[in-house]
Amino acid sequence: MIDFADRMNKIRSGIRGPLYVETLKMQERGEKVLRLNTGNPAEFGFKMPESVKSALYDGAERAVAYTEPQGMKSAREAILAYHETKGFENIDVSDIFIGNGVSELAEMAMLATMNAGDEMLVPTPNYSLWSNSLYIAGATPVHYTLKEDNGWMPDVEDIKAKITPRTRAILIINPNNPTGSLVEKELLLKILEVARENGLFVVADEIYDRLVFDGKTHYSCAALAPDLPVITLNGLSKSHIICGFRCGWLVTSGKNGALKKVKEALFSLSAVRLCGNTLTQLVIPAALDDEESTKAMLVSGGRLYEQRKAVTDVFSACEEITCVPNSAAFYVFPRINVKLPFKSDIEFGLALLHEKKILIVPGSGFEYNGNDHFRIVMLPEPETLGKAMKDVVDFIRKHAEEK
Repeated sequence: MIDFADRMNKIRSGIRGPLYVETLKMQERGEKVLRLNTGNPAEFGFKMPESVKSALYDGAERAVAYTEPQGMKSAREAILAYHETKGFENIDVSDIFIGNGVSELAEMAMLATMNAGDEMLVPTPNYSLWSNSLYIAGATPVHYTLKEDNGWMPDVEDIKAKITPRTRAILIINPNNPTGSLVEKELLLKILEVARENGLFVVADEIYDRLVFDGKTHYSCAALAPDLPVITLNGLSKSHIICGFRCGWLVTSGKNGALKKVKEALFSLSAVRLCGNTLTQLVIPAALDDEESTKAMLVSGGRLYEQRKAVTDVFSACEEITCVPNSAAFYVFPRINVKLPFKSDIEFGLALLHEKKILIVPGSGFEYNGNDHFRIVMLPEPETLGKAMKDVVDFIRKHAEEK
């Protein structure tokens, strides 16, 4: 038998891990499972905006040939204009790389910047894409704390304490997955100052920047620190309901060409894979010009707004669960406040799956220590979601009594 490469020992996906595999088996047996593990809006009846549909159907002929490795110029011009509205300075289309989702670009960014043994500061909890990408590059994630008692905000002092001679970068996931937190401007400035003082570059995962509730404002790291070398990642998967299109992009910024060599490496990696999906690139200008279809989901009466309310209404009325409401995206990361007879959060998730036919992601799937957290994806219709949350509470109450 041919064994897999050593690097694969560290590669994990909590979102599509053992609970997901068990769900597939259950579905094959004809069991109906409410899958709250992935942020996949189309699975729950969300439709792509008409603006995106028209751009796709009307322009398909233009997507037959390869594009430039970095992507269609028209798409990159639209991305450039978007980030200029966010406050980015001194960038042009040569700073933009379009890829097959942020997932591909995250791996490319780590391959282009990190050597074996290098370290990057990564938040916990976090979306495991980043640790996996670092492992593939031979580098090491070093986790800094997001403080639940402070709305899942980053702990700046912990960031400072984790810096070593091997540290090269700080990752900021804002808005955050899995907590749905939105980092405040003043706190971002403090983190960026830590990067500045220690000669680090910043990686900013901002794919949920358009999915912000309650009139709050998202601030981009690159706009707040135009002098710093910043790699910003963004895309349309969530804001425009096209996850399967795999539509993401990367923007390099910074003073005096600080990322010039990184851009050269990214171009080489882009050229090796020829180009990103061209059908995807067709829709970028139309999507970025269509703000209203996204905003409509976030206000009272909009689906994301009402689905968030369905979750928080249930959790706020019980003592068994504490849940910091999300300010962005469509995730929450609740904490279980009672003792349960399960050895791990995975065992908890499996029992919930078998008894209530609800699939969640245990907190350990987001590199979070402890067995008392899990992530909920708030995408089913409000009535369905509210009932499911009551089922989760009933499940916890039942097993707490067993303990």
